Amino acid sequence: MVRSVTFDTTVTATGRNTGIVVPDEVIEQLGAGRRPAVLVNLDGYEYRTTVGVMGGRHLVSISAAVRTETGLQGGDPIHVVLTLAEGPREVVVPDDLAAALTGEPAAERYFATLSNSLQRYHVDTINAAKAPETRQRRVDKAIALFREGKPR
Repeated sequence: MVRSVTFDTTVTATGRNTGIVVPDEVIEQLGAGRRPAVLVNLDGYEYRTTVGVMGGRHLVSISAAVRTETGLQGGDPIHVVLTLAEGPREVVVPDDLAAALTGEPAAERYFATLSNSLQRYHVDTINAAKAPETRQRRVDKAIALFREGKPR
C-alpha cells in the first residue's frame, strides 16, 4: 500500500460545486478502498477529507472555505498530493466554545459524544459569525442544545 500519491489535474466545477477528479489508478495505488480518508495538499494548502464517488468517478471536494483560502476556481490547473490519513479526525474547538463547554459539564460530555461531522458543524457555524453578538448567540444556542442532549 502506497502512503502518498502525487498528480497534476484541473479543478472541476459543476454549478457551485468544485472538486478534483481522482484517477482510478491513484485510488488503486493508495490501496485503501474506494473511499479512503486522505490529507489533501493543493499547491501547499492542506486539509483532511474523504474521497467520494459520484457518477462513477472518484472525487475530492474543494469547499467554499478552501476556495477562499486558496483562490482556486473551476478550470485552474493544480498539483495534488493525496496522503492516507491516519488516526482520528480532530476538530479544533474555538476558545469561546471551549470555555462555555467547561462551564457546562453535561454539555461538554454530550459534545464529546458527537460525531466529527456534527462537532465540525457547530464549530463552523460559530466561526462563520461575523459579529461578536452573533457568535455569542451561536455559542449559547449550541450549549443549550448539548445540555438537552440534542445534536442540532
